[in-house]
Amino acid sequence: MRTLSLRGWLLAISVLFALLVVGGISLTTYVILSDGMQVVAYDTTERVASSAAGVMRSAVTDSEMLAASQGLFGAERTEAATQLLIDQLPETLAKATFGETEFALYGPDARLEWASSSQALHPDQHAARRRALTALKPMFSTIDAGHVLSGLFTEAELGVTVVHTPVTLPGDAIGVLDVTYLPSNEQEVIDAVRIPMLILAISATLIMVVLMQTSMAWVLNLVSDLRKAADSIDAGRLEERLPADADNEIGDLARSLNRLLDRLQRRAEAQTRFVADASHELATPVAGIRGYTSILRNWGGSDETVREEAIDAIDRESRRMARLSSDLLNLLHLDQGLVLKSEKFDLNKLVRERLATTATRYLDKDIEFEGPVDESLVITGDPDRIEDVLSILLDNAGKYTPVGGQVVVSTRGERDRIFFRVSDTGEGIAPQDVPRVFDRFFRSDKARAEGETGFGLGLSICKSIVDSMGGTIEVASEQGSGTTFEVSLPKSRT
Repeated sequence: MRTLSLRGWLLAISVLFALLVVGGISLTTYVILSDGMQVVAYDTTERVASSAAGVMRSAVTDSEMLAASQGLFGAERTEAATQLLIDQLPETLAKATFGETEFALYGPDARLEWASSSQALHPDQHAARRRALTALKPMFSTIDAGHVLSGLFTEAELGVTVVHTPVTLPGDAIGVLDVTYLPSNEQEVIDAVRIPMLILAISATLIMVVLMQTSMAWVLNLVSDLRKAADSIDAGRLEERLPADADNEIGDLARSLNRLLDRLQRRAEAQTRFVADASHELATPVAGIRGYTSILRNWGGSDETVREEAIDAIDRESRRMARLSSDLLNLLHLDQGLVLKSEKFDLNKLVRERLATTATRYLDKDIEFEGPVDESLVITGDPDRIEDVLSILLDNAGKYTPVGGQVVVSTRGERDRIFFRVSDTGEGIAPQDVPRVFDRFFRSDKARAEGETGFGLGLSICKSIVDSMGGTIEVASEQGSGTTFEVSLPKSRT
């Protein structure tokens, strides 16, 4: 029993695929947005710090000039100028404020001089301030920043961005101005985008799953149609065909299966005809043997003439059955595939030998057998199988050639192929019978009427041998003028 159908597996896979694709896009989009907002926070902090350093320089100059105007000198002037600077800082730094920005001023000894609020104080950043004093350049710090994905399902936490900027104080002392930027605007942007992005991701996932399931359902419905049609086909219903109207891969599959069914149907029909014809051909000699056996049983004991006639008939019919059995075995071997030899031999010599053998069988008909002259035509192949083909064609030619007729065998070679032709001067084949001469058990009506021996298997065997050797066999016949069979074979076959 299946634990999960193909539709279930496809649904699970489509959901997983959609989650991976949409989730990956959403996650990438969020990371890009979060990083972008973090960069905006850095840029804003740097811009505010640069502006604050500029207004600080102007404020220091103004406080020193004001202290000098009071007639103060030395340490007193420096102390007074510093106090004046601190008093003016809220108003001065307000010019550089952007968004939620806080300031804290530290003296040369890193001692806190002034802070705009408690949010500007960062006691754990002493090391960063000292590095800024030593290097005389701004140092950045990020405090209390959350994980990069912390704002994906909860409120964003970009943290607090701090720039430790070295500034010149009255008396040419160097202090540090901490500029703290609270990225509330940037966090609000992330928080505002989060819910629409989640809704969009869920919607996109559902749409992808629905589209994939719709496509898969269409394909599976086609497969289901093929399955139902295939289930309806059994050994007795090979005429059934699969629906093959679709112009797609499923349609291509259905058409391929239909072609396979066509071949199976033709083979089944051929097998049915073969069995029927073989049974018919076997029934005739069997009936003859049974009939003459009855004659022997009833009259053979007392009548020597009847006995001899019955024995001769039984011998004749048994030899006929033996020939038929041999032909059927040859067909079986051909259907299973021949194992062909590959050796060099002289085709013309083989033709002359077969002509001489056939001529002795038809001496009483005074047929003239002609073949190639004493020249050689060397080819590579299976001489035994080619001899079988020649024997069948020559035997047919001798059988259907009248007394005093002529049988001619000619050979020739052209490039990589050889041809041999067997022609006779017999009565020829009726035009309607020419396309069927290679069918198994086919015998023309005239041959049956004239009582010609044979089973209609010779030419079928001949064609099967030639096909297995990679050749072709063709027939040309005209009634009253004779018949010609031409065989073409590869000159060299390995």
